[in-house]
Amino acid sequence: MGKRYAAVAITRNGTRLALRLGELLEGTAVFSYAKYSGGLEGENGRLTVFDGPVKELLPGLFRDYEAVILFFSLGAAVRLTAPLLRDKRTDPAVIVIDERGEHVISMLSGHLGGANRLTLQIAGLLGSHPVITTASDVQGTFAVDLLGREYGWRADSFGPMKSVSAAIVNGEPVAVVQESGEREWLPPGAALPEHVHLFASTEELRQSGYRCYAAILVSDRLLEAPDSGLPADRTVMYRPRSLVVGLGCNRGTSAEELEAVVLHTLAELRLSLSSVRNVATAGIKGDEAGLLALCAKYDWELALYSPEELNTVRLEHPSKVVFRATGAYGVCEPAALLSSGAASLLQPKLKSGNVTIAVARVVYPGENGGGNSERT
Repeated sequence: MGKRYAAVAITRNGTRLALRLGELLEGTAVFSYAKYSGGLEGENGRLTVFDGPVKELLPGLFRDYEAVILFFSLGAAVRLTAPLLRDKRTDPAVIVIDERGEHVISMLSGHLGGANRLTLQIAGLLGSHPVITTASDVQGTFAVDLLGREYGWRADSFGPMKSVSAAIVNGEPVAVVQESGEREWLPPGAALPEHVHLFASTEELRQSGYRCYAAILVSDRLLEAPDSGLPADRTVMYRPRSLVVGLGCNRGTSAEELEAVVLHTLAELRLSLSSVRNVATAGIKGDEAGLLALCAKYDWELALYSPEELNTVRLEHPSKVVFRATGAYGVCEPAALLSSGAASLLQPKLKSGNVTIAVARVVYPGENGGGNSERT
């Protein structure tokens, strides 16, 4: 693997500790100030020596590494990195370790940059004490800006993050409305605070009479916060990857035509493009240039099914024409159902030009697929 972490030391003891970390933490490159690196330069080829001021080294490390680990004082780290800070969504994680290795401090980008997670990992490797000061971690709850990150959830906007996070850590009433997506989003060991209440839909929230100061809405629907009864300026909208688009097409159909059909269909259904998890189709379409280009553009996986697999789904309107071409009685509908695990479709087959499309919502473990479609 490439080097992901840059460890920077400016004393002999710090350099020795940084080299030790380089042995324990895969993907770590070690940088040491030349004056105090004598005799250590060639150690396993892991040490890069610099001769100029450390402030001239740091801009390149900020650009090239996902985490910068500094073996010197916190005050010096703050002064040196302050001019380099741009945005919490793009700044690397910055971790500070004293030269005796007693404390590992998460200084910058604790959540989005992963500094808190890396701090705990390094402290475990070095036998040090981790220092993490972000309120959600200290309180043992969840970080709003990391919600569903491991599942690929995407926030529509980062604007309300600060106010919603503040509401959670300060005990304000917060509603979490989850209409779709994975349910196991709380991090290990975290608990839902008493002032945060879960709801399965905006309708359930309305009927409950619960008055929330801030909210988190997890949904694949195109639903604006004011329409849902949630505070517009204090609602974070997360898009889970909860939709499967089943596609069929004639040979040689362009990516532009396929894309136009997908966009139009989702808009008509009032569903978010950001919530598409993958496209599903027949195995015979696995080399279709238009499909491959469409999936590449949106970073969607392409799930392929054999005729035998597609024919396990009983269709209301099986097609002999499709069977003669593919060996299956349908493509977009059974592919969407098989990939999503659903028993029914949000959108049954639609034909538009050279394209057929169907849409299904993903069923997660423990959920009921519902619907009336039958499987053979």
